[in-house]
Amino acid sequence: MTTKLRNLFAIGASAMLLAACQGQDASDTGSSTPADDTTTPDTEETAEFKLGMVTDEGGVDDRSFNQSAWEGMQAWADENGYGADAVDYFQSNDAQDFVPNLNQAIQAEFDIIYGVGFQLAEAVEDVASSNPNQHFGIIDSVVEADNVISLNFRDNEAAYLVGVAAAHTTETNKVGFIGGIAGPVIDKFEAGFVEGVKSVDPAIEVEVRYAESFSDAAIGQQIAAGMYSAGADIIYHASGAVGNGVFTEAADLMESGSEEQLWVIGVDRDQEELGEYSGGNLTLTSSLKGVGAAIQLASNEARDEGFQGGENLIYGLAEDGVGVTEGNMSEEAWTAVQEAMESIISGDIEVPETPGE
Repeated sequence: MTTKLRNLFAIGASAMLLAACQGQDASDTGSSTPADDTTTPDTEETAEFKLGMVTDEGGVDDRSFNQSAWEGMQAWADENGYGADAVDYFQSNDAQDFVPNLNQAIQAEFDIIYGVGFQLAEAVEDVASSNPNQHFGIIDSVVEADNVISLNFRDNEAAYLVGVAAAHTTETNKVGFIGGIAGPVIDKFEAGFVEGVKSVDPAIEVEVRYAESFSDAAIGQQIAAGMYSAGADIIYHASGAVGNGVFTEAADLMESGSEEQLWVIGVDRDQEELGEYSGGNLTLTSSLKGVGAAIQLASNEARDEGFQGGENLIYGLAEDGVGVTEGNMSEEAWTAVQEAMESIISGDIEVPETPGE
């Protein structure tokens, strides 16, 4: 299965053009607003296979993790010529919404229901055990059940590469990492980033902070303000919508005439658009995660060949499951990143998954 991911980001690229404009949350028992159609009534097919997703906190318009998954599902419906009713999402404002949203999705009779994010693992496991005939997917965790497929990523490999980029770019020799909620998944981002920075120059200081949220942009802005004022000139965030606050703070400081060139490193999808300010763009690069494309591929296989419950599919650089954008890197930094990528794929560099490993 993983060999099919060689062109993962190419498969998912069209998803970036689709807007998030559909869905329900746990408090909404009515029908959702249809997504914009790119097909005409004469060519649109009635979907014989339907996908639902339950978001992690942060919402489907978090410009990061949830949004990339939803864009992938919209692209899947569009590329198969299905109507808007082929896909839908159920938005979670917090963990209490997970089970109600999963149950709503079951009632809507989707062929596969994806729980987007490791925080949904327990809810998916519980609901799946009570509904053995319903197929589920879990992103960024493993649920060992015959009716659940698990999709995971070597985020530490992409994080290592943006760490290399940060080390070749910093002018202050101090950079920052802001994580969302601490745990095995975000650990991989932290571990890879720190290792990538230190591989270039062990003397560079890396400040690590956690927001304990994936949705509170104000906390992200507050933490970023402290890091920049303490001398960091680059911040990598792995924090969902919290990262929107990081971009806001960097842009505000640059607009106010910062003496240092400040940068933000995006996560999960190309976040260059978030770095726009009057003087240019402050997104150095973004680590990419092919969540939407992986959902597309797993769903197509389930539809065409049968659902492969119990599988844990893991996607890294070798499978084009994670990656980085060139962004606004210098030629020197981009060359170093490409060399590091080749070394990871060849096995010459083994990136840790746990901080301090």
